[in-house]
Amino acid sequence: WKGLYIKEFKTTLTSFEVFSVFKDDPYCFILDSGMDPDKLGRFSFIGSRPFLVFKSKNHTIEISKNDATISKTGNPFFELQRLLDEYQVESVSSIPFIGGAVGYFSYDLCHHIERLARSAVDDVEVPDCFFGFYDGIIAIDHKENKYYSISLGLKGDKQLIAEELIKRIIEAKCTLETPIPYRAGHKTDFEASYTKEQYLEAVESVREYIRSGDIYQANLTQRFKCSTERPAFELYNILRTINPAPFAAYMNIGDAFILSSSPERFIKIKDKLIETRPIKGTRPRGKNPEEDMINRKELLESEKDKSELLMIVDLERNDLGRVSVPGTVKVTELFCLEEYATVYHLVATITGKIRDEYSEMDAIMAAFPGGSITGAPKIRAMEIIDELEPTQRNIYTGSIGYIGFDKTVDLNIAIRTIVLKDKTAYFQAGGGIVWDSNPEEEYKESLQKAKAMMKALSY
Repeated sequence: WKGLYIKEFKTTLTSFEVFSVFKDDPYCFILDSGMDPDKLGRFSFIGSRPFLVFKSKNHTIEISKNDATISKTGNPFFELQRLLDEYQVESVSSIPFIGGAVGYFSYDLCHHIERLARSAVDDVEVPDCFFGFYDGIIAIDHKENKYYSISLGLKGDKQLIAEELIKRIIEAKCTLETPIPYRAGHKTDFEASYTKEQYLEAVESVREYIRSGDIYQANLTQRFKCSTERPAFELYNILRTINPAPFAAYMNIGDAFILSSSPERFIKIKDKLIETRPIKGTRPRGKNPEEDMINRKELLESEKDKSELLMIVDLERNDLGRVSVPGTVKVTELFCLEEYATVYHLVATITGKIRDEYSEMDAIMAAFPGGSITGAPKIRAMEIIDELEPTQRNIYTGSIGYIGFDKTVDLNIAIRTIVLKDKTAYFQAGGGIVWDSNPEEEYKESLQKAKAMMKALSY
C-alpha cells in the first residue's frame, strides 16, 4: 500500500449530476444520501470501474480481476473477508469511506449462516452477493458542501487516479434531463405475489404461529413486479426525487440494476464501534398538516407499534451482544419518530464495542439478516417466511453499502428497493405481524410502503 491521496475540488454540479458523469461506466454506483445531512445523510459516495468484482450464487463464487475470472465453491462471507484482508489499509481520514468493497448481501445469504428450509421460488436470478472493489472514488460532504476525489494507489498511481476523476467531472457537459411523465391515460400494471385474500390468509397463518407459541413476531411481505421501458438511471432519478432517503443507492451489477431509497441502517462500524438502527412502526403521511399531526401522534402513542419495536430491540441487543465486549451494548435511542416523503417510522438505535477477536465480517454475520425484517425468534421467523412467501426475497431485506479497506462499514436494510432486470422491475413491501395485528390494516400498510416505488414506476 502506497498511502492515501485526497484532493478537494470545486464544482457547480450537484452530487447526482456528478454521478451522471459516470452512469455509463461498468459497475458504477452511488451511495446516495438524499436527506438529513446533519445526522444520517452527511456523505454520498460515487465510483465505477472496480479493479475486482466478487459475485456468488448459492455455493459458487466468481472473482474477476484483470480480465480473468476464477470460480470456486465456499461460503461467500468467508471468501469476501479473505479478499478484503489482502487490501487492508489503515484508517487515516475523517471521511468515512476512502475506498473498498461496494455492493450487497442478499437476504438469501441467511442460508450460509443458519440451516434453513428453502422452498421459495428464485425467479429473478441475481447474485446472492455482489461487491466491486473500488480504488478511486468521489466523496461528497453534504453538510460542508465539499467534494473530494480519493485514491489509495492499490491499482495504479494514486494521484493520477484521483486527478482523472476530477478531470472527467470538470470537463463533463452535464446533461441530466428531467424525466418525462408517461402520457395521460398510461396505466402501469403491477402483478403481486399474493391476491389480497391470500395475503390476509398469510397474516392469519403468522398469527396462528404466534398463538401456538412458535414466534412473537414475523415480517411478512409481498412482491410486486411490472414491465417498464424506462432506463434504470432515469427511473432512479424519479425515485430519489419522490422518496429521498439517507441510505439510498443506485448500482449497476452487470445484468441488472439496484435502485434503493432505504430509510434504514443495518450496521455501521468504525474503530470497532458498531451501531444498528431497526425500524418498526409505520403511519402514512397525511393529505395536510392536520392529518400529519394526527398520524404522528397515533404512531407515538401506539402500544402495538412500540411493543413491536421493543421485541426487535431485544433481538438486536442479543445479536450485537454475541460479538461485543460485555456491558457495552446500549440502546441510545428508542421510539424516535422519523419523517419521510410517504410515511412516518419509529426507530431505535443500539450500539456496542466489538471484541478484539471478532472481525467486522463476524459482526455482520452475527446480526444478518436484520431482525427488523425477519421477526423474533429470528430463526423460526425465517422458516415461516420461507413457508409463506412464494418467491425468494433476493436483494430485498438484505443489505446494500460499503465495507472499506480500512474496516469501516455502513450497510442499509434493502427496503424501498427496486431490482430492474430485462425491462422488469421487482420490489417488495410488508410489515411485522404480531398477535394483535389486523390483517386488513397490515395489507394496507404493505401498499403504503410500496407507494413510492409504484409512483416512480407509474410516473
